[in-house]
Amino acid sequence: MTRTDVTEEAEGSEPGGYAAARLRLLTEGARSGPPRRRALAELTDDWLAGLFGAATQGHPGVSLVAVGGYGRGELSPRSDLDLLLLHDGRDDKAVAALADRLWYPVWDLGLDLDHSVRTPQQARRTAGEDLKVHLGLLDARHLAGDLALTSSLRTTVLADWRNQAPKRLPELRDLCAERAERQGELRFLLEPDLKEARGGLRDATALRAVAASWLADAPREGLADARRRLLDVRDALHLATGRATDRLALQEQDEVAAGLGLLDADALLRQVYEAARVISYAGDVTWREVGRVLRSRSVRPRLRAMMSGRNGGKPAAERSPLAEGVVEQDGEVVLARTARPERDPVLPLRAAAAAAQAGLPLSLHAVRRLAATARPLPTPWPAEAREQLVTLLGSGRPTVQVWEALEAEGLVTRLLPDWERVRCRPQRNAVHLWTVDRHLIETAVRAAGFTRRVHRPDLLLVAALLHDIGKGWPGDHSVAGETIARDVAARIGFDRADAAVLATLVRHHLLLVETATRRDLDDPATVRAVADAVGTERTLELLHALTEADALATGPAAWSSWRGSLVADLVKRVAGVLAGEPAAEAEAAAPTAEHERLAVEAFRTGGPVLALRAQTEPPADPAHPPGQSGPADASGRGSGDPGAVDPAGTVPEPLGVELLIAVPDQAGVLPAVAGVLALHRLTVRTAELRSLPLPDGVDGSVLLLDWRVAAQYGSLPQAARLRADLVRALDGTLDIAGRLAERDAAHPRRRGVEPPPPRVTVAPAASRLATVIEVRAQDAPGLLFRLGRALEAAGVRVRSAHVSTLGANAVDAFYVTRGEGVPLPGEEAASVAREVEESLRG
Repeated sequence: MTRTDVTEEAEGSEPGGYAAARLRLLTEGARSGPPRRRALAELTDDWLAGLFGAATQGHPGVSLVAVGGYGRGELSPRSDLDLLLLHDGRDDKAVAALADRLWYPVWDLGLDLDHSVRTPQQARRTAGEDLKVHLGLLDARHLAGDLALTSSLRTTVLADWRNQAPKRLPELRDLCAERAERQGELRFLLEPDLKEARGGLRDATALRAVAASWLADAPREGLADARRRLLDVRDALHLATGRATDRLALQEQDEVAAGLGLLDADALLRQVYEAARVISYAGDVTWREVGRVLRSRSVRPRLRAMMSGRNGGKPAAERSPLAEGVVEQDGEVVLARTARPERDPVLPLRAAAAAAQAGLPLSLHAVRRLAATARPLPTPWPAEAREQLVTLLGSGRPTVQVWEALEAEGLVTRLLPDWERVRCRPQRNAVHLWTVDRHLIETAVRAAGFTRRVHRPDLLLVAALLHDIGKGWPGDHSVAGETIARDVAARIGFDRADAAVLATLVRHHLLLVETATRRDLDDPATVRAVADAVGTERTLELLHALTEADALATGPAAWSSWRGSLVADLVKRVAGVLAGEPAAEAEAAAPTAEHERLAVEAFRTGGPVLALRAQTEPPADPAHPPGQSGPADASGRGSGDPGAVDPAGTVPEPLGVELLIAVPDQAGVLPAVAGVLALHRLTVRTAELRSLPLPDGVDGSVLLLDWRVAAQYGSLPQAARLRADLVRALDGTLDIAGRLAERDAAHPRRRGVEPPPPRVTVAPAASRLATVIEVRAQDAPGLLFRLGRALEAAGVRVRSAHVSTLGANAVDAFYVTRGEGVPLPGEEAASVAREVEESLRG
């Protein structure tokens, strides 16, 4: 039979016009969600049954079966059709012709089709070899033809699944874990895959398969609703894109939100994250139960009989006490038989703390009993409750699974009502790995490792839990969080002095890292401002630990040894001021012998002279004090072994490379150097410029640029190449702007979400020695070159630059003066800021 014959026969078998009816169903606004999915499945069932009937004319021994998602009756607008043509094997040629009559009409309508043609024996054998095929057959649903054939296959496949559960379920668990490792956690991703990511639709299907094994069952409360919400989002995504996609890309989120009647993309993501949290938690509980059952079955019958009690030969459950009212049983934390949650309001926190300290999960039954019967804590909390909260937060990594168990049953928001605003709240910043709530717990986990560094570990841990609590409110989250932290501290029983310290930590949790990376630490105004904000040495100690914990919990882009060294330097200076030492006036450091050598060489040659020195975080070795570095060879690499390891096994972490440039004083040096570095794909971390006088009797001066740079990827360029390009840039023969534009055109960036416009402001009272111009913009190759050109055009002199990149965002601070070295008047500074901003927008 030809393709034309098949198509004509198909058209004759759809008198109601399946394509037109399908289009009406997908475009009408009256039905959506489960009703539309069911209606679409029923419409498709009828169409396929009609095709099958016309093609077979009642031929026995053949049936058409829906499997997978279609078998469950869940058809999204662009879902593929999972079909099995089942036959008894008596007439292979007739079956092949029948398959053509079925598959071609589906393809002609542009529908995706996942099809197979098998006998029951073949289907059973394939299921035994391929776990995914077996999972699909668990949802097999008869569409047309020989019902007995389909029913027999369903019965056999389900029996095989139950009989093989001890082998199949570990395979399924490993498959889910491997997929989670590859796709990530749905509830933390800004562009999640609704199907494949952990907590997505595939995990929900896996839980159905576990339940079908009769070996264990998932906690059902909220699970069906979570799955429905993800399916609704996928429906809206298919309609918005017109494609069979499961990835919720940033550029589609607003349209998908509108299609679901939600306020905005953040409301959409929060719904998705809520659903994923329910499915993930159900998965954790279910797989624990599967492991427990399989371990129990693996005990030899004789040993099981020896361990059994009088209860029908069932092994006696061993219970080990952990805390008052809390015991361990079979690898989980449960409530003691004598526990009375209705009389013991501290029991939820005591059980959670005991579980985290033991590194064990809280049992589902225990958490649900606590949620249903525990009395609310009085205000303020008794001392034991506060101590148990601190113990829970200080338990390290096990805190996460215990906290999630409490949150799944609503206990966290009952204890801390302000948590509701940050729960599952997305963070639209590529630097952040987590939602706000998980970031707060992750910060507490990190802070637990720093409790030996501070005099009040309890304040550090609670500050870690609360430092971003203001992100649920409009405005500056640090300002809003200060008020919330003070209220929470009073509610959980801290005295007024401790509450004030917690409020200060939350208000200024970004102060150290922002100051260290964006301000001139040699300027006494910088150090004094931090000292005034912090107030005491002990608060500074806590803030230092909180800063590092917060950054480590944010993601790899938020912390490095370089940032850590800058923060440590700032803390040391501020501690000196708080201890009563005067803030020394900033003085230009005396030029080193190398500086003078470079200056003389630059004057002698009339051109730039470069030196590269590798910068690393040295191992704890008194023979190698911090800051020591070796000179660069011709390749720009340090003379030491970059892979050297200290006796403790610590590999020094690269902090970048120090680039020293001396050049006769002239206009355009900053943009020229920045442009050359951009051409060579070098990232600038800090930049300092100063003028060195020439020897007595010689007119003029030499500019010395002391910069920290790092290669974006690959190795560093040779110093000779950098110098050659810099010479050309300064004499105007190297068109930096043109070269950068050519490179951008050759490798255009993928279109994504439109970034917010750049913003340039003047930082008030940031320095008495210079005017500080702050720039916040989308990071891009050549950005510092463009900024340097704009500042040169504005007629100001750049004394130093502090460059910081957080994900896709550049946050730079420039200390600028007039030509005679004095700060700019207010109106002139504002005008410069406007000019720089306009140049970036243009």
